[in-house]
Amino acid sequence: MSTPSPRGYARGRATREDILAAATALFGEVGYTSASLREIAARVGISHPGLLHHFPSKEALLAAVLQRRDDADAADVRADVESGAGYVDALLRLVERNAARPGIVELFTVLSAEATSPEHPAHEYFRGRYARVLRSVEDDLDRFGASGRLRAGVDPAAAARLLVAVLDGLQVQWLLESGSPDRVDMVAAVRQFHDVLVGPA
Repeated sequence: MSTPSPRGYARGRATREDILAAATALFGEVGYTSASLREIAARVGISHPGLLHHFPSKEALLAAVLQRRDDADAADVRADVESGAGYVDALLRLVERNAARPGIVELFTVLSAEATSPEHPAHEYFRGRYARVLRSVEDDLDRFGASGRLRAGVDPAAAARLLVAVLDGLQVQWLLESGSPDRVDMVAAVRQFHDVLVGPA
């Protein structure tokens, strides 16, 4: 059996990235349930069997789309934390970056709503993701409390859940106002809520 050439590998990687980009867009537009592999293949300009060569099922493609998004976000947050930012501050910077990529915000908002059904293939993924995010935000708010920066009476666990709820709710409002010149300023709103929780440095 012949070994694929480096050019063949590169072409295969490029096609895989094109499929992931098209799936990300379509899942964000119509949701996972309504999206079809044939439509994704058509957007990329390949056949349905050609798509299945890279992703053998719709569930496998969804998993790859979610992993791709998480890898990019995790790398950004990790870089911010390593440069000295706390986890909450790194989240705020992520909100700022997301404001420049509405397709990613739409994908997360649509899929997370769909995945509230236990039968949805991304249900466990989102449960785990929320658990990790809440734990990280709570840990960071605990550190604020230890240094005297958390306002009196604020419970880190409850505050973490509220902050994540604000992030998600603002994303929905931001998407709904996409055609408005007075579009919701997610970054400013999250920073303002953060200031309610955290006292002066």
